[in-house]
Amino acid sequence: MIDAKNLPTPKIEEWKYTNLSRSLGGLKAIKPQETQEILIHKSCGQDGGELKEILWTGLDGTHHNPRLKVVLEEGAELTLVERHDGVGSYWKNMSSEFIIGANARLNHIRIVEDSEQAVQTNMVNITMEQGSYLNSFSLNIGGKLTRHDIHAALNGANIECNLNGVNLLKGSQHGDTTIVMEHAAPHSSSSQLYRTILNGKARGVFQGKILVQKQAQDTSAEQSSKAIMLSDGCEMDTKPELEIYADNVKCSHGATCGQLDEDPVFYMQSRGISEELAQNLLMQAFIGEVIDNVSRETLQEHIKEKALEWLMI
Repeated sequence: MIDAKNLPTPKIEEWKYTNLSRSLGGLKAIKPQETQEILIHKSCGQDGGELKEILWTGLDGTHHNPRLKVVLEEGAELTLVERHDGVGSYWKNMSSEFIIGANARLNHIRIVEDSEQAVQTNMVNITMEQGSYLNSFSLNIGGKLTRHDIHAALNGANIECNLNGVNLLKGSQHGDTTIVMEHAAPHSSSSQLYRTILNGKARGVFQGKILVQKQAQDTSAEQSSKAIMLSDGCEMDTKPELEIYADNVKCSHGATCGQLDEDPVFYMQSRGISEELAQNLLMQAFIGEVIDNVSRETLQEHIKEKALEWLMI
């Protein structure tokens, strides 16, 4: 059984917006399942070839502990699609580790469609070495409560790390994205680009931190979180942070939330487009700028279809 005493609480700053214990208390009695582990290891210079796909499925009444470890040696390449689904009430308590060697390249796509009664927590640790590249995208449209907690350590020069995400939340869903991007070496770049649409009584959370160590001169880092709120009952909590100890850097952050802009809606209505369609088109454009960062066009179209299904609800 789950011991609530060992769970993080909102008294911890990083968990101030997310009450895990309360959400788990609402689940039916759950039993632990054997830990499922997947290791993907690409040797030096090895190209990943075709897409590698993983499916994590939650089972009703079960406490899952999935473990994912991806190791890319120097010069290796991989495109990984990670899917989440499930049936009933369960807790998917996941741990992910990505070790990206020098000049290695990883494209990672994560699609979360867990059941409406599910809780998913995913603690992600990323380490990157000189000249490596990561382009990550997460689509979150499932789960009662989800928390995507990422710590990325950029340990070498000339690294590029891009974290992108779209959260589409309705009803009483709660989606929390918490990121620490740590620059520990010079001449590297990073970006955090997230878009959220909320409806009903849904609650979104974005906590993004850029940490630049003293030795990480010539760092370029940006962070952007924007949210559209479609109802009076939804809530968006954002906490962008910059912690910089180097002198020569270019860093920025920004966070906005609000309703759809009425001016473009009115303009499209004046051109014969219905109000509902006009709003839908604006929301597609709003999340489209993030989805366009997905590495492969076929995956872009697949994600756009899923997002459009949600927008048509």
